[in-house]
Amino acid sequence: MQFHLNGFRPGDPEIYEPARPSPQTDALPEEVDVLIVGCGPTGLTLAAQLAAFPEIRTRIVEQKLGPLALGQADGVACRSMEMFEAFGFSERVMKEAYWVNEVTFWKPDDGARDRIVRNGRIQDVEDGLSEFPHVILNQARVHDFYLDVMRDSPSRLEPDYARQLVDLQVAPDGERPVTVRLTRIDESHRGEVETVRARYVVGCDGARSKVREALGYVLKGDSANQAWGVMDVLAVTDFPDIRLKATILSGDQGSVLVIPREGGYLVRIYVELDKLGADERVANRSITLDRLIEQARRVMRPYTLEVKECAWWSVYEIGQRICDRYDDAAHERANPRVFIAGDACHTHSPKAGQGMNVSMQDTFNLGWKLVSVIKGRASPALLQTYSTERRAIAQDLIDFDREWAAMFSAKPKAATGDDGVDPVEFQKYFMRRLRFTAGVETRYRPSIVSAEPTHQRLAGGFTIGMRFHSAPAIRLADAKAVHLGHCVKADGRWRIFIFADRANPAETSSKARSLCDHLAASPQSPVLRYTPAGADVDSIVDVRAVFQQGHRDLRIEDMPALLLPRKGRHGLIDYEKMFCPDLKAGNDVFDMRAVSRDGCMVVVRPDQYVAHVLPLDAEEELAAFFAGFLLPQV
Repeated sequence: MQFHLNGFRPGDPEIYEPARPSPQTDALPEEVDVLIVGCGPTGLTLAAQLAAFPEIRTRIVEQKLGPLALGQADGVACRSMEMFEAFGFSERVMKEAYWVNEVTFWKPDDGARDRIVRNGRIQDVEDGLSEFPHVILNQARVHDFYLDVMRDSPSRLEPDYARQLVDLQVAPDGERPVTVRLTRIDESHRGEVETVRARYVVGCDGARSKVREALGYVLKGDSANQAWGVMDVLAVTDFPDIRLKATILSGDQGSVLVIPREGGYLVRIYVELDKLGADERVANRSITLDRLIEQARRVMRPYTLEVKECAWWSVYEIGQRICDRYDDAAHERANPRVFIAGDACHTHSPKAGQGMNVSMQDTFNLGWKLVSVIKGRASPALLQTYSTERRAIAQDLIDFDREWAAMFSAKPKAATGDDGVDPVEFQKYFMRRLRFTAGVETRYRPSIVSAEPTHQRLAGGFTIGMRFHSAPAIRLADAKAVHLGHCVKADGRWRIFIFADRANPAETSSKARSLCDHLAASPQSPVLRYTPAGADVDSIVDVRAVFQQGHRDLRIEDMPALLLPRKGRHGLIDYEKMFCPDLKAGNDVFDMRAVSRDGCMVVVRPDQYVAHVLPLDAEEELAAFFAGFLLPQV
């Protein structure tokens, strides 16, 4: 990370100087720019982004009395880990979490259907899919890391707990058209009503969302009428794969999913229970913890399970539901003012481990768009892309979850052949969808911030609409091995990665150098056109370059001035804009990501998704792309 730009400051560089002299007060202000309702991972992802911008008045309210101590979600996909790196806490998660390295599959023994046998074992994340693993960590710890980011930010943002939404109304116009009333439920202020006027409100308040209700929206879908139980336990067992993720399909007792937890001892066990009637709810069955344990034992025969302690347990029914829209633009309003995210607009079963991951990606998508519009960088039309992009992704998840849950609950087919799911096909299906469950198959359709793939052939490994697939490189200035994707922090900035042509960038024949000269001086340059007067040259569009030469074959003093920008109040030089292939380790990013040796530009959004791929001489196309949503600055 970089620090000391505006003067030397001792201490932890991840704790920023507060932007305001006084800390956040307990009472809610009468006016805010963004009010976030709900302090789960969805709301905290958004709050952590906005907290980096103290000029944006943000508050986040939660009806619980304090921080979450024990969460229900635990799976953290590779894509979420990439996002955590943008917030600066991926290493903390990796150190504490359980790493899902392999998955085993169990089926009924063909010779004795009341016993299970292992029938497969695979790698959980394919090689090269991400620099980060798939991990398991208590949701409450993810909250803790986000809360640290918020309280150490320039805003010193803290949640306002014990607030319950009463109602929400949106006026047809005005600077802060959304009026929200909340009632306090903490003992010392019980019954007090607070009224807040906001420019934007984001409902991250779960499946029973009051914000969604205020918009008049409903979750649409169906139920599989299948009850499941889940328990986090400390147990003694002779089941050999208790420290591996394991799927167990028994002969006639149902299914179990084993998910080891962090710490070496705790394990989560999902247990298939009863079929439910058409209008029956799982609460009507009065299922107990003892029932879950006994059912798990029956599925896991001939192995034993002795539960010593249960940290948490619950029962639920499988269902897949989704909202038609994720904003209030349906109410005859072109540009939305109210949004919903996470479980407020899509719900599904937890066994694929996608709920928290997809929900956090909702607000990672929305956050930078709100920043851009509120700060006057972009047209309000940018906000229309949130619902369009994220609802399509949630629909893909709903379709996958419906098929996956049905296979998990189907009776396994015997070797002699009968109705049911073939355990071999079950394993193959799981393997086919590994990229999906890792979160890296998300692909946004063409829009004002996701271009048509006209020049995709120039960078086959950086697919437009998909996340920027990081790759190792060597930083030119200090020969440090780094990952290119780690340049894309949660700071609201766009990136242009210039993958240079073969020519030495010090020479006038270099197309990469010509592009840098254009971006540094031309009135058409998005770097100049959209950077406010007096701001650092990379404050809106951050240009980086990746050369084809080895790092010892280039002289940094000969590189284009744009890639050695002077920044901050002292005019210090930023030396971290240039990279070379890691030839010593055999990791040439041009080969790894199928980048043309003629070079190209890869434009990356603030949420780490590829927005465009262009030839090095496509200055006009580059200018036209940014002109579609950014506003010129003075």
